[in-house]
Order: sequence, then C-alpha cells, then structure tokens
Amino acid sequence: METLSPAQVAAFKAIRDRLGAEERAVVDIASVEAVYSARASASHWNFDLPAHAADEALGEGATDALRRALVATWALELPGRVKEADLPPEVLQFYPFWLDKLAAFLTEAAETGADYDRDHWAKDVRFSLVLSVPGAKTQTIDLSSPMGPGQVVRNGRDGYGWSQLIAYVKAQGWKKPWLEVHTESRHTDDFSESGWDQAWASAAAICKRRPELAGMIGSSWFYDPPLEMISPRMAYLRLNPLKGGAFIIHQGPGQIHSDRAGATSPTRRGMIEKGEYLPRSWLVAWPKSTLIPWADKRAASMVEAEKEAA
Repeated sequence: METLSPAQVAAFKAIRDRLGAEERAVVDIASVEAVYSARASASHWNFDLPAHAADEALGEGATDALRRALVATWALELPGRVKEADLPPEVLQFYPFWLDKLAAFLTEAAETGADYDRDHWAKDVRFSLVLSVPGAKTQTIDLSSPMGPGQVVRNGRDGYGWSQLIAYVKAQGWKKPWLEVHTESRHTDDFSESGWDQAWASAAAICKRRPELAGMIGSSWFYDPPLEMISPRMAYLRLNPLKGGAFIIHQGPGQIHSDRAGATSPTRRGMIEKGEYLPRSWLVAWPKSTLIPWADKRAASMVEAEKEAA
C-alpha cells in the first residue's frame, strides 16, 4: 500500500473538517504527542494502553468527535508508517479493504453521533499507528505481545498437560515477543476456515521478516475443546493450529466468555443458561518453527490447486 485512494483521503479529511479550528489544533498536537507513548505501551499485555495514551494527549473532556478526528489524522499518515514497518505482501493486500471499512465507520458514526465503543477505539488507535496490522478481512495482528511463563506453568499444575511447557521453552516464549491475533466484530467478512488460515499465513509471513518473534498467539472462548461437539462448525479454529504444530493453554471461565459464547448461538446460550456448558478461554500458541512450514505447505498446495484448475 503506497498511498490512500482519493475517496479514503476525502473521507478522513471530512472527519477532521467537522471540527472547529481550535479542536483541530488539539487533535494535531495530540497526533504528535501520543505517538511515542502509544508505541511504547503497545507490547504490554493490556491491549488498551495505546488508546489510553491517545486519550491522555487529547486531554480531559475529550469527545468522541476528537477521537474520530485523531484516528482520521493518523489514517492520513498511515502509508508512511506502513512503509516503515516493512510488512509482507500477505499483509499489504488487505489495507485497501480495512481503510475503506475504517472510513465508512468513522463517517457513519460522525453523521449519527454514535458513541465510540471503547473496544473499537482501542483497535482503531492501534491500527492507525500500525501497532496492529491486517491479517485477513476479519482479523488483525498485534506486532508485539508478551506471553509470560506463569500461565504455561499453571496450565500443567492444573492438570491440563506439561507438553505445552516443553513447546514454550523450545520457542523461547518467555524472552521473545509474539504476534497476537484479534477478531474484528465490525466486519466478519471472512470469519471462516479459509479466512482464519489466511490470518495464520499472514503471521507466518511477518515472522519470516522478523526473526526476533516467537510465533503467534490468540486467546478466546472459541478455542474451547467442548465446542468440537457443541458447535462442530467451529472446530477448525482449534484443530487447524493444533494439527499444524500449535499448542493450547487453559485460561479458565469468565462471564465475558459466557456472554460472547452465547451471543450468536441460541443452542450455546441455552446450554449456558441451563448449566450444561461453561465456556472457557484458551490461548493458542503457534511457534514460528512449525507455523512457517505450515504456511509454506499451504501456499504450495494453493499453487498446485490453481494449476489443476487451469
């Protein structure tokens, strides 16, 4: 992605133009002052810290209009940041799609006065500063996340297996940063087996460019083993990484996992309400030593399939 489209530039500028001169000045100052703090906090386990840095730079009483304008300002500067990040083609191909979605979201919110959901705000700050990048049409990838040894040891101590600790040690997971995948609820265009395989493949491509990485992780209720029986169509989310050399770490139940697991499925919601199913969060960790070979094999299979179809 070398440049924004004319429509994207116009949309992001229009968001800024909704502000008065004094408000635009606040945004312009914040767009410079927040960058260092946002970048410095990006690798912390708390996903929201870059957004907190942006709020602090905007000052007390910051409005959603100011937040939207700040994201739009950074979006206009995004081509330069993307070039600096030296991202692989597997990632770059998705930027036009994501920028169109971001422009549409900011425009609609500005026109309707909708609240800037805190999760969306956190994701947009990270995206516009290239702290998170597109992995596919529904997944973003954080470029640096920690994975401490405590949860790996606890997984074994609680009876969920010790082989994960061996894999973690081999990956040097305590001293190397990991990529981390997140799902974007605003557009689930490819929340599918092929879409998720693409996200993992994008992560492998980033790992090739950045040898300091350990691999990629993801944390969610939809890696919960019982889903293989309860919601078989979702089994690929856990099984595909495991078949490719990933390992999983038990994180435990929580109200947020029950809420999310029941949100889109009457069957799961009914089982949760009856006490027949307690959703649990699991962390999938895919070391680059197995992720990259898996992605290479996938790419070769796709080329072969294209030849056969021709």
